[in-house]
Amino acid sequence: MSIDIINLSKYYGEQAVLDNITLSLKPGQITGLLGPNGAGKSTLMKIMACFIPPTNGSVSVYGYDVMKDSLKVRHMIGYLPENNPLYLEMYVREFLLFIAGLNNFGKKSKSRVEELIAITGLTAESNKKIGTLSKGYKQRVGLAQALIHNPKVLILDEPTSGLDPNQLTEIRNLIREIGLTRTVLFSTHIMQEVEAVCQRIIIINKGKIVADDETGNISTGVRGKEFITVEFETVVDPIKLSLISGVTKVTLLTSNKFELEAVTGNDIRAEVFRYAVEQNWVVVAMQKEEHHLEDVFRSLTL
Repeated sequence: MSIDIINLSKYYGEQAVLDNITLSLKPGQITGLLGPNGAGKSTLMKIMACFIPPTNGSVSVYGYDVMKDSLKVRHMIGYLPENNPLYLEMYVREFLLFIAGLNNFGKKSKSRVEELIAITGLTAESNKKIGTLSKGYKQRVGLAQALIHNPKVLILDEPTSGLDPNQLTEIRNLIREIGLTRTVLFSTHIMQEVEAVCQRIIIINKGKIVADDETGNISTGVRGKEFITVEFETVVDPIKLSLISGVTKVTLLTSNKFELEAVTGNDIRAEVFRYAVEQNWVVVAMQKEEHHLEDVFRSLTL
């Protein structure tokens, strides 16, 4: 694993911002970190990036402890905070050359900067002042700054906040490319971005991890139920529907439309259709419901 977090807690006075968190992150995976405001997301990322110390527990990056070996950890991490800290009066290339100098690239600074300008799609903007750029291009500059020392781990705190749809798509594709060879932790409030970019999702609430699974599994895994809606040509008896094998609950939606509940992994559509044929009911429509990440998020954090 590239990052190991064990029994991590952070207190401010008696308030627990993080409460005994344990998790691991592996290379080549983009992990989405979700949670309401004040859940502890930014605190977790700041501890991982050696900005603030934990109260209890440990965080290691490729075997180096964030407290004991913070300089080595910082060399391995690229961090883009929510408030992208840029020198707005500097030109893009000038700024990145400055950052490369801080990272002791020496004579290799120019070639590394040109490489990052190409990777992040900044070629056409490279001779402009950062303050004149759009929000999307400023985020690209921030990403270039975070990547300039070729880190193994990239931490992104709300990297797509305030971007328009075109900019969202561009930054999303860029993060995907970056994530092929790095460990990426991606915090956002935009559910569509997490579903589109991340292979794994962690939901944190009140300092605790309340869900952790692959993106495709988290909805059904958390809810533990499957749902279908079925509509008949005429009014049918809901009591008879409850007798269908696998059905655990029947909810009347309209006079001839129902929501049928089953245990996760039990697709009851074939059973419903067979039973309808036996009862001479005409099925007008039948659909398996897709429960979106937003539904899961609300159910776990409200």
